[in-house]
Parts: sequence; structure tokens; C-alpha cells
Amino acid sequence: MPFKNYYVLSIILKLWFKSRTFWWGMMTIGEMSKKTNLPESTLRYYEKKKLLIVERDNNRRRIYSESDVEWIKFIRRLKETGMLLKDIQHYSELHYLGRQTIPERLEMLQIHRGYVLEQQLKRNEYLQNLDNKIEYYKESINNT
Repeated sequence: MPFKNYYVLSIILKLWFKSRTFWWGMMTIGEMSKKTNLPESTLRYYEKKKLLIVERDNNRRRIYSESDVEWIKFIRRLKETGMLLKDIQHYSELHYLGRQTIPERLEMLQIHRGYVLEQQLKRNEYLQNLDNKIEYYKESINNT
């Protein structure tokens, strides 16, 4: 009989936790991993590197919110556009300090935007070189 009670209790707790997650909009690390398509280890790494400040529940388990999802997407965009980890860390620190840091964050993003545009111009040049070579080969094949 105690086994049945334990089983029922475990189901109730699971349902409660899922409803808490649904109603409060909070997610576990596993749910966040699925939602962001990032491994749990990467989420822990982001936290370790202070890119992400994660709340904890009473049992010290990480809990994430929808705003954390958007923040992680933004961090990934910065990373994918070539921002250095140390700069993302600094930007993240400013982000968590609040609105008074907006001017400095704006400046950082404007500088990074310049870098991204510079990279885009280089890639366009590389693409043009490839197109030229492809056209050369096509003409060579047609002329033989």
C-alpha cells in the first residue's frame, strides 16, 4: 500500500511542477535546453561565464523564464556575428546592471555593427571572387 501512495504522490508532484512551469512561465534546464536548442552543458557554461544570471528555486535547481530565452538568443547572435567572449561578458554585465548602462551598451553594439558590416563586405568580395571563378570555368567548358 505505501508504494501506491508514493506513486500517486509522485504523479501529483509531477503534475504540480508542470502546471507551475506552465502558469508561472518558468522552465527547468532541460526545458530551456529544448527551447533554445542548446545542450544543458552550454547553458551551465553561459552561467559560469556570467553571460546569464539564473534564478534558483528553493531546492537550488535552475529556473529559467521566457526573458532568459530571448537573452540567450541575443547572446548567440552576438557570438555568431563574431563578438569576442570577453566583450559579450562585459555586455552581459552591463545588461544585468540595468537601464543606466544603456548608453555604454549602445556604443558597444554600434562598434560591433561596424565590425559585422566590415565582415559582410569581405564576404561579399569573397563571393564575387567565387562567382568570377565559376563563370571562368563555365566559359572554359563552353569554349572547348
